[in-house]
Parts: sequence; structure tokens; C-alpha cells
Amino acid sequence: MTSQSPAGRPSGDEPAAPPVIAVDAMGGDHAPREIVAGAVEASREHGLRVILVGRTPELLALLSEQDAAREIPIVHAEDTLAMHEGALASWRRPRSSVAVACKLIRQGDADALVSAGSTGGVVATSTVRLRTQPGVLRPALAVVLPTLPTPTILVDAGANADAKPEMLVQFAHLGVAYAQTAHGIAEPRVGLLTIGTEPGKGNRLTRKAAELLAAAAGPGGLDYRGNIEGHDLLAGRVDVVVADGFTGNVALKSVEGAVRFAFDEIRGALTSGTLARAGALLQRRALRGLRDRMDSESYGGAVLLGLNGTVVIAHGDSHARGVAQACRLAHDLVAGRIVDQVRRRLGPAGRAPAWLHRRGQPEE
Repeated sequence: MTSQSPAGRPSGDEPAAPPVIAVDAMGGDHAPREIVAGAVEASREHGLRVILVGRTPELLALLSEQDAAREIPIVHAEDTLAMHEGALASWRRPRSSVAVACKLIRQGDADALVSAGSTGGVVATSTVRLRTQPGVLRPALAVVLPTLPTPTILVDAGANADAKPEMLVQFAHLGVAYAQTAHGIAEPRVGLLTIGTEPGKGNRLTRKAAELLAAAAGPGGLDYRGNIEGHDLLAGRVDVVVADGFTGNVALKSVEGAVRFAFDEIRGALTSGTLARAGALLQRRALRGLRDRMDSESYGGAVLLGLNGTVVIAHGDSHARGVAQACRLAHDLVAGRIVDQVRRRLGPAGRAPAWLHRRGQPEE
């Protein structure tokens, strides 16, 4: 007879049970109602195992409205991270819903965390509670850019405003593991985001990172394709774009703003007259497909890579569909063993020296 974890997963040779996703029900602009609705959608439409973490009376009432009180368990957490709170919230609120969800992962009661809460607060809390994997200097945020035929992964998208060249090499490995696990890209091409494609372009950080990335290229290493510029982000030239968190976040917000502006202009043009509206009606299927491809809720959210656990941070404005997609992404990453994939990629060759690793760890 095999023993089981508190979540019911066997610990012997039996096949592993489906992953359990701990959903921070109190984080997000539309929490807890839309978060609960998304968890119910994930459970009913996608067959996922989810746990809601938050204030039990509120969550139970919302689940009862959807006749789901018996379907989805609740783990009580009295405190919550406000959307305006940043990294220091992890110390100020040790009993927040995010901290409790991380505890479930560490105890084996859950396999992944999904939160639409404050990015800074979720990153800091999960880093402190779950810890980085051996050899990882800092965790990094990976986001999906809607390129064709496969998405492009941007990493780091904001977890580390200040980075060292060795960190960018690790970010490349994290992005490659994510591209392989979540999007089935066998040999992801890697590019470094800087101000010019020519070798030697950029500041001291990117120049040194380019040297290290080139040294890490080759069989069993990275498929490094050199520098790329901002206008290449949606061109599909590479599969993984590497940047420090400051540059990556500015690039991401610039892309999001440009896409939003373009869609507003297109909407205005397509509704400007009778003939324009008729043309839009004829193209509605293609326009709907384009809208869905550009919608951030279609991709689930950003993934915090490099921790001893899977963390997906949905957009703060997420509604039920976005939360459900985030749960699907978390499920797929756990099923694809993303933590093990990162561990394999960051073997001895990909690890930084011990002294640099100590400098890269957050203080408690």
C-alpha cells in the first residue's frame, strides 16, 4: 500500500495524480468574484483540480452562487496583498493568501500557485517562501508575445530591475525550458535585447552578457542568435528574448500600449461609416481571431521561473476567462515538469559561482 500526501497524491510507483492548483482568490482588480468564477470554469470546463485560498465566508458565498461549494475546497487565509503593495509586503503580511498558497506547495498539498495580485508582492512572497532552485541566482518573469507560428518568450519581464551578466545567461536557460515545456519548441532560438544588432552594441551589462551567451552556445547549450532590437520583438526572429527586468518591463509595456493603440484606431476606422461597418462584418472571423491572439487573457499570464514550485501571475485586470487560462498554464507546466526542466538546464555548466549565488539571494 502506498502512502499519500495530504492532497491525495501517491508517493510510490503509482502514476502521479493530476496537479493541484492553489488559486489566490483575494488578488486582482476583480477579486474575489472573478477569481472564484475563473476557478469554477477551470474545474468544470477543463477538469482541473483547484483550491481557493482566501477568506472562507466570502469564497463560500460566491461558490454557493454557482452551486460549486462541494466541488472546490477552500483553504482559509485571513490576510491579503493589496494591489498597490510591492516587494516589502512579503514580510509585512506573512499570513496573506499568497503566503498560505506557497505553504500548501511546500507541504505537498498543491503543485502550483496562480495569482492575479500585485506582481511585486507575489514575486517577493513566492521567492521567500518557495526559495530559488539550487544554482539559480534570481527567479525571472517570462511572458508570451503573440508571434506566429509560435509565441516568443520575453524573460525577464520585470522581476529584476538590476541584473548581472551571469543572470541574463540563466534567464536564457529559463526561457528555453519554458519554451520547450509550454510551447513545444524543440530548439528555441535565443536573442539578447539591446540597442543594435551588431556585436559590441549596448551598455556594459549587455556587452558582457553577449559574450557569455555566445560562450554558452553550441551542442547541448543555447542556440544563441545574437542581438535583437525592440522592433524585432514581434517579428519572430527568435523564440526567447533575454533582457534585464528593467529593459524587459519597459519593452513589454511599450508593446502592450502599441497594440492597444492600434486596436483602438482599427476599431475607429471600422466603425467610421456604413461601408466600413459592412467590410468589418465580412471580416469578423479574421478580426475576432486577431483580437483573441492579442488578448493577454488568452495566454494565462507571466510565469515566475527558477523557484522550487510553479508560479503563474495573471494580469491584475483578469476576469474569469483569464484566471481559468492561468490555471491551465500552471497545470501544463507542472505536468511538463518545468521545475525539473530548469534543474536539468542549469546543471554545473549553467550555474554561477557560489560567491555570486550568495550575492544574488534576497535578504530575509
